Amino acid sequence: MNDAGAGRLTSSFVDFLRTERPDLLPQGASASAEIGHGTTILALRYAEGVVMAGDRRGTEGFNIAQRDAEKVYPADSYSAVAIAGAFGPAVEMVRLFQTELEYYEKVEGEPLTLAGKANHLARMIRMNLPAAMQGFVVLPLFAGYDTRKGEGRIYRYDVTGGSSEEADYHSVGSGGSYAKTSLKKLYTRAADIDRQRGIELAVEALADAAEEDAATAGPDPIHDVYPTVFVVTVSGVQEVPNDEVARVANAVLEARRGR
Repeated sequence: MNDAGAGRLTSSFVDFLRTERPDLLPQGASASAEIGHGTTILALRYAEGVVMAGDRRGTEGFNIAQRDAEKVYPADSYSAVAIAGAFGPAVEMVRLFQTELEYYEKVEGEPLTLAGKANHLARMIRMNLPAAMQGFVVLPLFAGYDTRKGEGRIYRYDVTGGSSEEADYHSVGSGGSYAKTSLKKLYTRAADIDRQRGIELAVEALADAAEEDAATAGPDPIHDVYPTVFVVTVSGVQEVPNDEVARVANAVLEARRGR
């Protein structure tokens, strides 16, 4: 478990794999294969932290491959990551990222700062660039609660791993521009948004995106499939129960019918 040629312990699980088992790192593949894609994800800041959500549709070309795909995952106790793009490599990246954060904390005796976690994810996206050039693009969205600053923070990325922090909200994926436009109209100030309103904004934005983007799924009461929603606060990462999301989503749909 030493850096190659450095003779010291590394706190990076990715570096350890690169030295000891490079075959276990994410690898590219032929872009000629029909691959699954995740579509629309978003995050927004609210008074207590961050809401992160994703629709549930997975696509393969013009086909719906999955109606209940999971696109939002806890990264560690105080952060979450959502995925858009090539589904297989994206899920693999998330799992490796989760292990990377756990490994670092065990070796160093303390967790990375939130900014440090964001930088680690950027590095993994850069590692995926050769595969991205073949069409296997992975664009995560990262958010968490900064225990040092006492606030939620959101990070976006480009395909090369370049990252920037978003002040209040962001959305990624095929319906990302529509969801972001929806949030732009509905969002006020983080301090004025409570948990309930934050979930409502997330569901509303995904529903708006679904009306304009064929690859994005809106709330589906018929099949009991609703967006995945997580909140990250000083208490940690929590998944919003499906029945709570369903109540909010059905209220949003009813309001639309009323309009």
